[in-house]
Amino acid sequence: MIGNFTYCNPTKLYFGKDALNGLNEELPKYGKNVLLVYGGGSVKKNGIYDKVLAALKANGKTVFEDGGVMPNPTSEKLKEGIARARAAKADLILAVGGGSVCDYAKAVSVSVNCDDDAWDKYFIRFDDVTCDIVPVGCVLTMVGTGSEMNGGSVITNREQKLKIGHVFGENVFPKFSILNPEYTFTLPKYQMISGIYDIMSHILEQYFSGTDDNTSDYIMEGLLRSLIHSANIAVQNPKDYEARSNIMWIATWALNTLVAKGKTTDWEVHMLGQAVGAHTDATHGMTLSAVSMPYYRYILPYGTAKFARYAVNVWDVAPSDKSEKQIAEEGLLAMENWMKKIGLVMNITDLGATADMLDGIVDSTRIMTGGYKTLDKNDIRAVLRASY
Repeated sequence: MIGNFTYCNPTKLYFGKDALNGLNEELPKYGKNVLLVYGGGSVKKNGIYDKVLAALKANGKTVFEDGGVMPNPTSEKLKEGIARARAAKADLILAVGGGSVCDYAKAVSVSVNCDDDAWDKYFIRFDDVTCDIVPVGCVLTMVGTGSEMNGGSVITNREQKLKIGHVFGENVFPKFSILNPEYTFTLPKYQMISGIYDIMSHILEQYFSGTDDNTSDYIMEGLLRSLIHSANIAVQNPKDYEARSNIMWIATWALNTLVAKGKTTDWEVHMLGQAVGAHTDATHGMTLSAVSMPYYRYILPYGTAKFARYAVNVWDVAPSDKSEKQIAEEGLLAMENWMKKIGLVMNITDLGATADMLDGIVDSTRIMTGGYKTLDKNDIRAVLRASY
């Protein structure tokens, strides 16, 4: 491994069928007023809301609600949440839902005591947090983002056609997260598959960087093999507890900052996907799957050795007497076939993107460094055209 780094992750996890009991240990640590944040109402239909509310009341909390958080939370909704948290004088924000709800809760938490416009401060200027933070806890009902154990927050500005993520420091990480794999059982198949690919993309965007012998790469290869194996099972039987628990655990470790250590990382797939999402409001994981194969084939010539290693160590491509490039291409083909098999979206047209959106999507795509090739706007356009 090359370079210096520090590592700290302050989030406490409660995992398994009895994980919700962790609320009884955590809630007494915080003040009386709790802002309960959730999405479109599925948590009420599946009974999770009632269980959480009962725990809050049993611990003597005054509950204020902020429902209706959408899959791609908007800057307008963020303003509403900030106002609700201020009115509640929230001592704790408890997010019950998937990654978007957790992301949103963190964005609210860093903005409640800040006079600046939250969108401008955190998602345009990328300022550090300079005000008191309201602590966040999470009860996870969908896996994919890893938001339950990191400082990431993604917000969409519909007017500006921008979807931007701010990765905050460890002071913004959730203080605790409740992870019960059974809470993911009622998720529609489309959403489950989307989350699975979000996990895969998190791992790959860290894996495809650097050329040193990095321990993080070995960890990521193991995570990928486990994800592929468990995803194959979960697609056939969504209520297979072992498969769903593995997927939930992989999602957490894919993006809790551990495997990024010693890596430069390449987040261009996310930038492309988020730009598509800003213009179509499509499901996040599917925007990533739609642009991934064109992107990876575009940069393969610049990182052929790593793509060949990926083919052999993750997809079991036999090296034999093939060239490094042939091995790398076979690996991407194996990945593409698997993506189609489990039902992922493979082009942005199927997500509602049209030819007249192309210029806007290009303009909305941030250019990242750290990967095997730093793209320019012409490269971005070529990748997007290949993803139609």
